[in-house]
Amino acid sequence: MLPSRQRTWVGTPLLALLALVLFAGFVRASVGDRLPEFRDCVQVCESENCRDGKQTSIPPLRRLLLWNCAAECDYACQHIITTQRVAASERVVQFHGKWPFHRFLGMQEPFSVLFSLGNLWAHWAGLAKVRARIPARYTMRPFYVALAYVGIASWVCSAVFHTRDFPATEQLDYFAAGANVLYGTYYAPIRVFRLDRATPNRRSVLRAWTLLCVLLYCAHVAYLKGVRWDYAYNMTANIAVGIVQNILWTWFSVQKYRESKRLWTTWPGLVVAWVMFAMSMELFDFPPWLGSIDAHSLWHLMTIAPTILWYNFLVMDAKADMASTERLKA
Repeated sequence: MLPSRQRTWVGTPLLALLALVLFAGFVRASVGDRLPEFRDCVQVCESENCRDGKQTSIPPLRRLLLWNCAAECDYACQHIITTQRVAASERVVQFHGKWPFHRFLGMQEPFSVLFSLGNLWAHWAGLAKVRARIPARYTMRPFYVALAYVGIASWVCSAVFHTRDFPATEQLDYFAAGANVLYGTYYAPIRVFRLDRATPNRRSVLRAWTLLCVLLYCAHVAYLKGVRWDYAYNMTANIAVGIVQNILWTWFSVQKYRESKRLWTTWPGLVVAWVMFAMSMELFDFPPWLGSIDAHSLWHLMTIAPTILWYNFLVMDAKADMASTERLKA
């Protein structure tokens, strides 16, 4: 996951996210799974279509995405039960930790996939900006290139997970998202405190900081894989790590604006507030509009624009930093 003005930017969303952590353990406990009518529906469907040599024909694209007869029955029954509940003026419930989305081209959550690809594009475009507009001699450039690659990998994993939810795709999504958050916290102090500059003391600090972040990430993955797959812990860890970079960038933004009075130096603070608000969308979960768009997909939609703005800031900051360094040398 301050001075008074900074609390105005991030305080309310942060409290919302902390509240989300407290309830994160309930996300996977779905009412729909336990409905007798749902279980009866699945049992009847499988007995009539999936057993004794009976196999419902499944289109090739869905087979390619690993839809089988049992999964088809589960999907069909989710929507049968949801239609019945809506007709009876009963609330829509989740099944297997997810809303009953209408799939598209075999994708379970098509809008989350679409908006994940939008974020992927934002990082891809950001990578192109960094390479084209920041000279190779600028010492922060490799860190920004790595940022783009980590972001691309993270959103590829997100798109895959929302296409088909399996334990393997879920774990890839969580580990990639964790890497994305941790890398953001890794390079923030490098830029803020200029650990990239070639002095012996700073090189030692940078090596120690790099080793610490690698060890933290390995420990995080090892705990989730080897000890316990814990949703509440994962959310708490990501928020705690995110808070560090948010504080650093907000402080950096305030300091730079006080020094330069340039509007673009406020962009880190704006991005922090924007992303925290986007993440707080998870608190206001609701049945998907038209069976397609829910709060989670809107979270993904709302992170595209700040990602674009962030890479623009990195380019502007690099140019200003290099110009300042050249003036000092002159």
